[in-house]
Amino acid sequence: MDVGALGAIDGVLISHDHRDHLDLASLRQLAGDGVELVMPEGTARHVRELGFGSVTELAVGVSTAVAGVRVTATPARHDGGRHPFGAPGECVGYLVGDDRRVYFAGDTDLFPEMESIGERLDAALLPVWGWGTTVGPGHLTPRSAAQALALLKPRLAVPIHWGTLFPAGLGRFRRPLLSDPPHEFAREAARIAPEVEVRVLQPGASTLLPAPP
Repeated sequence: MDVGALGAIDGVLISHDHRDHLDLASLRQLAGDGVELVMPEGTARHVRELGFGSVTELAVGVSTAVAGVRVTATPARHDGGRHPFGAPGECVGYLVGDDRRVYFAGDTDLFPEMESIGERLDAALLPVWGWGTTVGPGHLTPRSAAQALALLKPRLAVPIHWGTLFPAGLGRFRRPLLSDPPHEFAREAARIAPEVEVRVLQPGASTLLPAPP
């Protein structure tokens, strides 16, 4: 991708240690003296030499500030170890902001504590698939991500974690799995949480938060 198209970056939030979420070559392209990297506890050992201005590890419930914006680590239900030989690691989501609040779930399964995360949420960025032909425990599906909306009650939901990675050679045979999950999520969300606006963005696209109520 064209990293320059991202504009000035203040910080990068890493949810866990898996290689589709913490890729060293990709992170090296984003590094700079003024860029802060925020990560779960125990994961910074991989990135100390990449050239970020600072690296902050957060435990669940702990906050830091990135460019004056509060970032708080939230619980997640996912195995966060760096396979195949890494030790088990923490996996978190993030709640970003105070007056305007955005929840980035990272990788997670549905869990009851989402209800406490969802106070006054302007937007929720929810994973709706994975990188393969199925998703196992520790992941949201289009249906369970829609069920999460009933707990989080955001004003806006954006499905993420779909359509970018796939097992080599299978894309030509299982092509719909690269495009269908966010639209299935939107259909389930309309049924389970019709009060939540859903915006399906193509990889690389952007959107604005809803206007304040």
